Amino acid sequence: MIITKKAIPRRTMLKGLGASLALPLLDGMVPAFTALRDTAADPVRRLGIVYVPNGMMMDHWTPATEGIGFNFPTILQPLERFRDQVEVLSGMHGVDAEGPHARASTRFLTGVASQRDDGSNLKAGISMDQIAGRVLGQETQLATLELAIDGRDFAGSCDEGFSCAYTNTISWANDTTPLPMENNPRAVFERLFGDSGSTDPAVRKARLEKDASLLDSVTDRARYLSRQLGSTDQAKLDQYLEAVRDIERRIQMAEAQSERELPVVDQPAGIPDTFGEHTKMMFDLLALAYETDLTRVATFMMGREITGRTYAEIGVPDAHHPISHHQRDPVKLEKLMKINLYHAELFAEFIARLNSTPDGDGTLLDHSMIVYGAGMADSNSHYSGNLPILLAGGAAGTGGRHMQHEPDTPLANLHLSLLDKMGVPIESLGDSTGRLPLETLSGV
Repeated sequence: MIITKKAIPRRTMLKGLGASLALPLLDGMVPAFTALRDTAADPVRRLGIVYVPNGMMMDHWTPATEGIGFNFPTILQPLERFRDQVEVLSGMHGVDAEGPHARASTRFLTGVASQRDDGSNLKAGISMDQIAGRVLGQETQLATLELAIDGRDFAGSCDEGFSCAYTNTISWANDTTPLPMENNPRAVFERLFGDSGSTDPAVRKARLEKDASLLDSVTDRARYLSRQLGSTDQAKLDQYLEAVRDIERRIQMAEAQSERELPVVDQPAGIPDTFGEHTKMMFDLLALAYETDLTRVATFMMGREITGRTYAEIGVPDAHHPISHHQRDPVKLEKLMKINLYHAELFAEFIARLNSTPDGDGTLLDHSMIVYGAGMADSNSHYSGNLPILLAGGAAGTGGRHMQHEPDTPLANLHLSLLDKMGVPIESLGDSTGRLPLETLSGV
């Protein structure tokens, strides 16, 4: 990367997110934040998990042959143009348990199945995205980002005998704490850039200064109170102050990065009318979070399990979940195919966005590993084996292959290998039995 004194105009505009965007800082702009580190020698890696609900039509997902040169089945055809950056992994298994939909989403990133409860005794395990976020979040403003399209369900279509918390999320902070997934683009924007309504540097700086001042006041008051507390309350206060210090650290990091040139984006008004528009906007926000290095770890539920969403925009006015129990009815199978394909098409647009966004010596896609898949295979039978799993991005491997692993290989084994690649190695996760051989991911 070469930085010159001749700058491209910084107000050059593009279209995106339904608003006018300024180009991010390029090599010809001064100063370029990507030039502040040796990106060629040490590129930043991003981890993403994109989850689709209610299983998959596996006979239209699984390639007919193994290895390289396979033909992309119908559902995967939107991704064929990225063949060199895509790997299909067969043989991945999810831990068996009761509650087919609750277990599908819960085990996807934890390797731990859900258990029956009334909502007061939740039990799962920490998810791999949160493990990565605890380490990588020390270098970004947000440790992780949790996104969704469906809103949370509190007493509706959930597995009988299981809390809706299990199907509302795929991210768990620990074995008893499911994390909420945000489905409102406006709220996501506020989490990324604050409630100033814009990414404009001056507006963001003023907001950061106000937040820092408020935290100073909170800290001073807490120190005064500490002199009047007993040992138990003192411990509680210390825990609280630790959280405050983490917020202070993130504000200081934001202030240090405030000179970074961000794409100028206006805050979205709210949730768009159609699934496609909503999904594209959330993918745009996720890509923007990666591009600006606000986070390096994200999860995105394109639908919650047992979702009754309809897709009139693609000619499927029926609810997704009942269609997924197709019983080999040709009419339902055709509609389910349309839904599975539509999800893949929207995901392919996100991959194209990453592939067209410069990042250091390559693109965001070159430096990302994105898992796309579902928590069950055949939806009609709620099958837990041979899950539909795809990896996209240069950081995940060489691509262009269909890897058939031994039957019943725990999906958690893949997560261990991905965490290794993110520089966050751990010994085990959920039902893991080891790591997938790195050769199957990197070709080395």
